[in-house]
Amino acid sequence: MCMTETATVGGGCFWCVEAAFEELSGVKDVTSGYAGGHAENPTYRAVCSGDTGHAEVVQIEYDEAELDYEDVLEVFFTVHDPTQLNRQGPDVGSQYRSIILPHDEGQQETAEAYVEALDEEGGYDGEVVTEVQPLETFHRAGEKHQNYFAKNPDDAYCTMNAQPKIEKVREKFEQNVQT
Repeated sequence: MCMTETATVGGGCFWCVEAAFEELSGVKDVTSGYAGGHAENPTYRAVCSGDTGHAEVVQIEYDEAELDYEDVLEVFFTVHDPTQLNRQGPDVGSQYRSIILPHDEGQQETAEAYVEALDEEGGYDGEVVTEVQPLETFHRAGEKHQNYFAKNPDDAYCTMNAQPKIEKVREKFEQNVQT
């Protein structure tokens, strides 16, 4: 029997993060959406304006027998730069911030310890600015944003921004990539 857990993270455009996690065996589903803001019913246009306080995030449902929460965090920190405040590459604004939204106290403690360890290791040129705040509400993005890379692999944005993240996952986590 498959026991699944859910993790919610944001590290730039959700299309890119979603595509990277879709590569992993053990990942059952990845859903693009919004979290961490104050608007009741955020839309893509409203979130992109930066006025709702939401971040573009993905919710990852994974099989605990194949991946654990630390594995999810390791992939997350591989596919984005956690030292860029309110941006990732060409995407600028608080909606593209680096954020982990734990679902429970265990995830909260693990995420905080993981971020602290990354900072102490000094593997980055700058300070890790990833926010860790409990998930309050996840808002699913519209259907056109789900599996965006899979539906639009030749889109210029995807080839320039999502494809390199996918390649990183395939290279670094080769043993965990779906075949």
